[in-house]
Amino acid sequence: IQGGTLLFSSLIDDGCSTPLSNGMASSEAPSPLGAPSPSDSSAEPLCAPSPAQDPMLQEEGIKYVSAEGEKLACGWGAFTPGCLQPCNTSKGVLFFLCVASFLQGMTVNGFINTVITSIERRFDLRSYQSGLIASSYDIAACVCLTFVSYFGGNGHKPRWLGWGVLLMGLGSLLFALPHFTTGPYEARSGLPCSQAASSLSGYRFVFMLGQFLHGMGATPLYTLGVTYLDENVKTNYSPVYIAVFYTAAILGPAAGYLVGGMFLNIYTEIGRETDMAPENTLWVGAWWIGFLGAGAASLLISIPILGYPQRLPGSQRYIVMRVSEAHQLKDGSHKKALDPDFGKTVKDLPRSVLLLLKNPTFIFLCLAGATEATLIAGMSTFGPKFLESQFSLSASEAATFFGYLVVPAGGGGTFLGGFLVNKFKLRCSGIIKLCLFCTVSSLLAIFIFFIHCPNMPMAGVTQMYDGSALPGGHLNLTAACNAQCGCLQGTYSPVCGADGIMYYSPCHAGCKSVSVNLRNGKKVYQECSCVDKALLPGSGRAEAGKCTSSCAKKPLLLCFIFVVILFTFLSSIPALTATLRCVSDRQRSFALGIQWIVVRTLGGIPGPIAFGSMIDKSCLLWQDQCGEQGSCYVYQNSAMSRYTLVAGLVYKVLGTTFFIVACLLYKPPPPESPPGSLDASENGSSDLQEHKPSLPAEEDM
Repeated sequence: IQGGTLLFSSLIDDGCSTPLSNGMASSEAPSPLGAPSPSDSSAEPLCAPSPAQDPMLQEEGIKYVSAEGEKLACGWGAFTPGCLQPCNTSKGVLFFLCVASFLQGMTVNGFINTVITSIERRFDLRSYQSGLIASSYDIAACVCLTFVSYFGGNGHKPRWLGWGVLLMGLGSLLFALPHFTTGPYEARSGLPCSQAASSLSGYRFVFMLGQFLHGMGATPLYTLGVTYLDENVKTNYSPVYIAVFYTAAILGPAAGYLVGGMFLNIYTEIGRETDMAPENTLWVGAWWIGFLGAGAASLLISIPILGYPQRLPGSQRYIVMRVSEAHQLKDGSHKKALDPDFGKTVKDLPRSVLLLLKNPTFIFLCLAGATEATLIAGMSTFGPKFLESQFSLSASEAATFFGYLVVPAGGGGTFLGGFLVNKFKLRCSGIIKLCLFCTVSSLLAIFIFFIHCPNMPMAGVTQMYDGSALPGGHLNLTAACNAQCGCLQGTYSPVCGADGIMYYSPCHAGCKSVSVNLRNGKKVYQECSCVDKALLPGSGRAEAGKCTSSCAKKPLLLCFIFVVILFTFLSSIPALTATLRCVSDRQRSFALGIQWIVVRTLGGIPGPIAFGSMIDKSCLLWQDQCGEQGSCYVYQNSAMSRYTLVAGLVYKVLGTTFFIVACLLYKPPPPESPPGSLDASENGSSDLQEHKPSLPAEEDM
């Protein structure tokens, strides 16, 4: 048998199933973390009883599947070259799925969030229109999740995954298309409101279609991809594989922020000279380059994924060894899912949904996931904005700072969560308790938002131009020092005066001339009549940008924000593993699909809206777009911290409650320890560890 392919023959009359193997597949792929592979302990032929002979196996729903005629080689159709077979392992699948999830995260959660402002400026879009573009991804995912997870879960998962990644690539290329179908970008300042509408805004439908393809393509990745990994590795190692997979998905957005920010420093019309600098509010960077690269990479990575078999060589032994931890329903209806033919037709769809709805552990894990998703979505969207306001950073500095927090805290927490489940070999109830511990820890850390950094003083916004308090808190950007300048409120371009006070623009600071600081390239404005010369004689100067904050609470805030992110992501893989364990094997893909629908509709989609509406209550200075309220320029830091604390406490308390209820209502199967279990000596006798039924025979050929 070529390429290390492992085949299981049909059951023979004496009840022994005899696998045929050359031993290559199992010996060439060491187990994670240096642990021995299950195949290492099966050098001696074993004889496993058939389900017909052993009523215990019938009760557990274990069935030996005939592999006669099943193709387990890696390739495309009849083309299965031997050089590809070393990749036909769980680690090979993990590598390609990690690349796919990295590209998805980099594109959807990295590039999109980074370039959305540039797209608004380039194609004359309003904020609500760009919001529709971002939401198209979640809408597509919700529409496709039920169909993909139900039929894909019982179909050829790698083909669903490969075609999904290919769709993602096409979506990225389509997203970049408007750059090539429009004329050169012409910067326009002071556009009259009567001419504000532009034919370019029609391109929002192209962007929405691109995002829709992104959502359709990513749907199999986080449902079928997770279950395909889970089915093809030992149960104890599954959390580690899934954690590595999700860690790649978290590193993707961080790379998207960094790479996307680099591309935005390149002028969108490559090859054309411009007098503008990236700091100019009319500057549009090369937003489209990242989508071209990600689209091409997705198309390439879809090819090897499409070549994987429906199940990997040797995976049958993991199915045989697995003992169900599904929640036991009082009426025994959960046994319906043990039927091998269950879930293969549309008529079983209502029964599948009903079985999941009758599983309280699954329901409350979904609700807990929705609350955590709300916080993650809110932090992802407004975390940089919080840092920008509290520490008086530029938007790019805040995004970079937030990336430095998310990569070690989010990525490390995700991997650590899977590692802990594997290390302590936790069963379903123990996993839910770990999730509860993580949620309570992050809940306690959220109280750090009681403290905040003070606002940098801003003339006409936080104080009067003479330093006195604003009467009634009303804005007043005009003073005697700039009354003759005819300043407009249309363009917000803050400058920092030599007196340590910020001004709305150089005009509002009363500046009359400008030069460039050769050391940092920033513009320096002179003869600024509003800057306090009495405090610093001869210092009527201001520099472009915000004043630097010297908040003493900055290290403490950053430390506890890191802890909140760490423990929030630490519970993600254990919660996902608990979801896989509390439902029957045949419902795992469908359960993940339903969970993703709940998480997106109750958490991912409304999360940014809920956080945004609360944070907007702390706004001091709004943008004026032709008489309509635009985005917020300046927030009151104390109010922003207070509202963030309220939102965080509400969702963390809800998450804690849902995990407690899930733990209390979980009813595991009765404990059984089949004789001859191979894991008895490996896993010890802990009640949190798994007991496996005996393994079918394996002989070297």
